[in-house]
Amino acid sequence: MGGVLIGFAIIGFVILVGYVVGRIGIAGPGAGYVLNRLTFFVATPALLFTVLVHADVRVFVSPFLMTVLCSVLLGAALFVTVSLVFFRTPVAETTLGATAATYVNANNIGLPVAIYVLGSAQYVAPVLLLQLLVLAPLTLTILDMSTRGRVSLRSILTQPVRNPMIIASAAAVLIATLGITVPEPILAPLEILGGAAIPMVLLAFGMSLHGQRLLKAGTGRKQVAVASVIKVGVMPVIAYLLGRFAFGLTGTELFAVVTVSALPTAQNIYNFSARYNRGTVIARDTVLVTTIASLPSLLLIAALLA
Repeated sequence: MGGVLIGFAIIGFVILVGYVVGRIGIAGPGAGYVLNRLTFFVATPALLFTVLVHADVRVFVSPFLMTVLCSVLLGAALFVTVSLVFFRTPVAETTLGATAATYVNANNIGLPVAIYVLGSAQYVAPVLLLQLLVLAPLTLTILDMSTRGRVSLRSILTQPVRNPMIIASAAAVLIATLGITVPEPILAPLEILGGAAIPMVLLAFGMSLHGQRLLKAGTGRKQVAVASVIKVGVMPVIAYLLGRFAFGLTGTELFAVVTVSALPTAQNIYNFSARYNRGTVIARDTVLVTTIASLPSLLLIAALLA
């Protein structure tokens, strides 16, 4: 259980620093906006490339990852159904809500949890690949088309070449598939840039909390509540049922897939919402609520299944 606490301590400290920076005004007005754009267009693409260029693409056919994928699809479908019936929010906000309910923090919290609780980072790497290569591009495509106000075949086909994160991910996977070794003079500066992505996302998130009240009336707190319950409560149950009875997972793999499904919402969702200026409060509050609520959920799962 120490890995759970370590992961939350790391992310909480950096967010706190961002909040203090925003409260004191060290970086000046608009600093959070600048950090988000730098993260979206520069640091995150570099990080994705350096992570995926060493990936083993065979993990996409594993029962473990199929369990995660099916859990994500069912969780997203559940949120969309509730949204259509009760909230009737625009496409962009509904997409961000569904993504917030299913997109896990596989890096900041997932890696420490995988290493210290599950014993290996191998359980997080496939999930990271799934999110970077499938879920993130799909989310960004929907956001791009819905915020432009029109949908066209040309827009769908050209969206990948207009998004730096998708370009970086696709290039890295192609290189990994072909077995090409990236020269160190090329990889090293990208690793430096990529190393700034997570701190900048967390700092920008912390800065966004200054002057804001969590779950304020009229800001979509019902959507936040639904997304949070799905993320830390429903998703682990779905993963357990699918893993055990549909894909035949047992022992450590079953424990791992349930643990991964219970991870909180990734800060990337807030970064996506800030980039398109849609649903930022819902994304921010869901990230914060699930980060707090997932701690007891992860501890309970560890106690029952470890």
